[in-house]
Amino acid sequence: MIHFIRLLTSLLVVSTLSFSSLAAQISQQQIEQFKNLPKSQQQALAQSMGVDLNSVMGQISGSNQQTQLSSSPVSPRPVTENNVQKQAEVTYFENDSELFQPLERFGMDVFANAPSTFAPTMDIAIPKHYILGVGDQLSIQIYGKENAEYILPITREGNILIPNVGPVKVVGLAFDEMKTFLAERIQQRIIGVNVVVSLAELRSMRIFVLGDAYKPGPYTLSSLSSVTHAIFAAGGVSDIGSLRNIEVKRAGKVVQTVDLYDLLIQGDSSSDILLQSGDVVFIPTQSKSVSILGEVRRPAIYELKTGDSFNQIIEMAGGLLPSAYPQSTMVERYNEHSLRSIINVDLTDSKARKQLLKSGDYIRVLKSSGMYEQSITVIGAVSRPGKYQWQQGVKIADLLPSLDSHILPSADLSYGLIVRQKDQARNIEVLQFNLAKALNKSTSDPVDNLTLLPNDKLLIFSNVTKSVDEKLSLDELAYTQEQLFAKERQQAKSLHKEKSFWKKYGGSSSQRAIGINEAEEAAQIGSQSIVQIANGASGSETDFREMALFSRPRLLAPVLRKLRQQGASGQPLQLVEVDGQVKFPGIYPLAKNAKVSDLLAAAGGVKESAYLARAEVTRNTLTVEGASKTSLDVDLGLALKENKDFNIALQSKDRLNVHKIPAWSENHVVELRGEFVFPGKYTIRRGETLADLVIKAGGLTDYAHPDASVFTRKKLKELEQQNLVKLASDLRVEMASKSLSENGSAASYNDAQKLLADITNVEPVGRLVIDLPGLMAANNSEVLLEGGDVLFVPTKKNSINVIGQVQVGSSHLYNSAMSAEDYIAQSGGIKKRADAERIYIISAGGSIKMVEENNWFAGAGESSLKPGDTIVVPLDSEYMNDLTLWSTATQIIYNSAVAVAAINGI
Repeated sequence: MIHFIRLLTSLLVVSTLSFSSLAAQISQQQIEQFKNLPKSQQQALAQSMGVDLNSVMGQISGSNQQTQLSSSPVSPRPVTENNVQKQAEVTYFENDSELFQPLERFGMDVFANAPSTFAPTMDIAIPKHYILGVGDQLSIQIYGKENAEYILPITREGNILIPNVGPVKVVGLAFDEMKTFLAERIQQRIIGVNVVVSLAELRSMRIFVLGDAYKPGPYTLSSLSSVTHAIFAAGGVSDIGSLRNIEVKRAGKVVQTVDLYDLLIQGDSSSDILLQSGDVVFIPTQSKSVSILGEVRRPAIYELKTGDSFNQIIEMAGGLLPSAYPQSTMVERYNEHSLRSIINVDLTDSKARKQLLKSGDYIRVLKSSGMYEQSITVIGAVSRPGKYQWQQGVKIADLLPSLDSHILPSADLSYGLIVRQKDQARNIEVLQFNLAKALNKSTSDPVDNLTLLPNDKLLIFSNVTKSVDEKLSLDELAYTQEQLFAKERQQAKSLHKEKSFWKKYGGSSSQRAIGINEAEEAAQIGSQSIVQIANGASGSETDFREMALFSRPRLLAPVLRKLRQQGASGQPLQLVEVDGQVKFPGIYPLAKNAKVSDLLAAAGGVKESAYLARAEVTRNTLTVEGASKTSLDVDLGLALKENKDFNIALQSKDRLNVHKIPAWSENHVVELRGEFVFPGKYTIRRGETLADLVIKAGGLTDYAHPDASVFTRKKLKELEQQNLVKLASDLRVEMASKSLSENGSAASYNDAQKLLADITNVEPVGRLVIDLPGLMAANNSEVLLEGGDVLFVPTKKNSINVIGQVQVGSSHLYNSAMSAEDYIAQSGGIKKRADAERIYIISAGGSIKMVEENNWFAGAGESSLKPGDTIVVPLDSEYMNDLTLWSTATQIIYNSAVAVAAINGI
């Protein structure tokens, strides 16, 4: 009690100076104890300290007015599960148009994440029309002849008790009216003073939010709360509640109808009146609504009022987008038969916009056409591709005036196309031009610098096929060392991202993309009739995803597909084909008035190996009896010089075959590695044999082991790779069938999975087993060399290798007196799962021979071991559920391992 008296004494001492400095030391409970003291004790304490009690009470009330205001907690509407799911989906789709988004009611989102309270702060001005009531506290300051300050609550009788004045009734008065009334009343009783009246503390009031509120019920709010405050306190409107017909009832009568659309759309809060204690905010059920979506700024479900028309709904939706097509707006409406009917409304017609809406209408404002009117599209290897304005008489050189500033370095300057619509059916025709001649201002040729028409598409191709070739140029190397390092790091990051993408979504970066089937199919139009010729040294087909962006296969794909669709009876297919010694063989559009030289330009020109004196044009000829094929001989040298006799006009489905120069031979290289006098790479001539090349290399050294030579061939390596893929596929199928028919052990299944992984990792060798000593002794011409062949001749070895199902795979010093069993015994013997009846030997030369039972213990003879041989103990297939492909797979792995070991040992 003594501590309490000390705190109160301190409170009274500093009350005239600063109350806030001691507020942190005096608890709310102690202040309440002081306020609960009898009036006589409060007055005695104040007089003993020489301060005015009313001033102390005013400062106590003013410091706690925010905490004393009792308000019901707001019930904010939580974020719905649909909103959370929608936010998660947006992370996977950059474009909202890619998501199916159902329409939501307009205005409902304003109630999400509402603030926790709507109690007004005390630093705002009190409205003049604020009606005083029981619970409000007034602050009265008197200065002049007398100085005093009072905090006076309005009693239950509606009075305030002013010292030296007496009770004054103020309840029911407006705030502005009350200030004038009290000032006059006090000045009448106390002469020579001025009076300032303000509101010290607001009262709380209890109102009801009923009907289709989110959480209907009674709420205690500030006396300055309006209708919207009450609605927010109740969590907003429910899913079926009305936003446009909210009623405020007072004493059983409707005193105000609130339309929240006025506030949400126009910012008009004139109907948002202040509530009084006992008021009822009633939210009725929504009666009529329409849905509008499409090309409007605010698609949603809107609530209707009587008399609303298309004008009102478009205004509520924020108006039409510039891309809208209002002339044919679709309205789905239930008719008198309870069936949905379609009504087309022209929203550009003022009379049509005045039509009244019906509940349930589903309005779809369609989008305007994506077609361009009188434009020209530039596509391909240009600096600024896209749409350009068409003007009368515009030509190619007008759109692309400069090679340096408008054309990419990788562009093919000898071949370009114009794709033009030739009729109302949108059928196309193709015009070909030489880009370099078209842009040459000094010798501008009207044949190439063509006049463009509306909706023409200008195609500029790249002169490379692969994207990596498109990026390589001397300019790419014009960097400092630091810039080159930064560029390499960026390329490494891009490659890592690509690999991560394919690893996450399946497949690999080297596999074909699944999502480009249409373009790939179009790029391979006519593949059944085209002989695919390898371009340069590459013998594999270029992946469509690896093609240059502006390569012929990519840009021609939609053109070829469209021309293919146009082909019909009486409308010949406007496609031609070129094959043979050209840079880009394939199928091309038949350009208008195209000749042989034009087709050669489309194919990128002829190769160095092309035989210009004679080429063949195969033509389909239609007669009354039927179709027949004719062949025309063409001198390409004269055709390229515009000779009319040979530069013939092309027709539908013509096929040009450019022959290779007889006896033409590329520079084929064969490599000799190992124990040769002069190892290295040698250029061979056609028909040269292996024996000839060994002699050219000076023969073998004294340390060579010719019986263990390894001869590899590129074609065999590719074939071996195909066999490995097929074997892995067959083994996977056999494993699946065995697992369905039998109860295979987990161990055998794991071993089979490991075998599949081993097969996948096997590097094909492409070994051709040869007898090098025999070939050299007889100067045999059986082995004709091919480009890419490699001959490995290792150093002499005096060891025997043992691998497979033995305790320890190892190498042993060769001993002519030892048999295969002896070497296996020195390796710890065979394992339990070994197949002892199928042990075989891989000779140093690559041939395979079985260890016959009668020769098991033999140490000499034809089946005896020789230095460099490898003994293989295979796994018994019984342990693999009799997988028939098991032995084949393991044998391939062992053979490849032996060959690779021999090569690496050189």
